[in-house]
Amino acid sequence: MSGHRAVQVGAQIREEIMEIIRRDLKDPRIGFVSITEVRMSPDLRSARVRVSVLGGEDEGRATLAGLRSASGLIRHRLGRRLENLKFTPDLRFEIDPSIEYSVRISKTLREILPPEDPEQPHGHQGGDREENSSEHHGPP
Repeated sequence: MSGHRAVQVGAQIREEIMEIIRRDLKDPRIGFVSITEVRMSPDLRSARVRVSVLGGEDEGRATLAGLRSASGLIRHRLGRRLENLKFTPDLRFEIDPSIEYSVRISKTLREILPPEDPEQPHGHQGGDREENSSEHHGPP
């Protein structure tokens, strides 16, 4: 199976699962969730569904438990929607740590870097052009 096909199927499964979560799941444990990535096995029989959850670690664990509990229902609805696949893939839900990691890095950078001067334009280092023009040493 080509890698391109697995990527296409993964994207389609991502969209369908998001729709199923929005419309069909009523589990109160499932909070505000976003599917960040779906990785398909080469034979398209299993899918790793990476999710990001708004909130803390407790909300993430609760949402993951709710999704895992509903995986049979999600898989059943997915099978009815995906007519182009011979088999409905097994779904494995997992938390995507990349967003949390990005937030932590951003917070660390804000703590260690000096605050930006609000009067200095973004990315502007050094003085004005007029101040630097007197330093020109070439012919006029």
